[in-house]
Amino acid sequence: MAMTDPDQPLRSTRDTGPLLPRLPAHFWAVPHVGSRFPGSAAVSRLPGLAAGANCQLFAYEVLRHFGLAPPPLRSSDLWDDTAATVRVPVAQPLDLLLFNGTHDPYGAHVGVCVEDDAVLHLCAEVGHPAVWALADFAARERYRVLIGAKSVSAA
Repeated sequence: MAMTDPDQPLRSTRDTGPLLPRLPAHFWAVPHVGSRFPGSAAVSRLPGLAAGANCQLFAYEVLRHFGLAPPPLRSSDLWDDTAATVRVPVAQPLDLLLFNGTHDPYGAHVGVCVEDDAVLHLCAEVGHPAVWALADFAARERYRVLIGAKSVSAA
């Protein structure tokens, strides 16, 4: 299989191949900053990831890099959205996964499925992007419930 240029977005949401090698280095240096969430004044003043991000903003920027168009929604609004996303029974690469301590999507943690049983996410516990297996989430009280997966429309 030919390698693709990591700075070029994907053209198809299902032509994912190995995603992590195609993620530019600057994504791995993003610090967790809880106040930088979609729709916040901090993000409006300084868009992008350079000043840090919360889990949602980080996940959405990863999807944008790969040519998808996630809406700038908070987690509970994302879970309820049907205009730009669809709930899927089994997560595929580039689908969003929502985790919480309960089945309530309000305040849920958002990550990106990058392959079977591998989720790229940004959380306060680690402080920078990490890849965890589903068991790693289940082992933590605040992430123990996988609320579900959402697929995002292409840009």
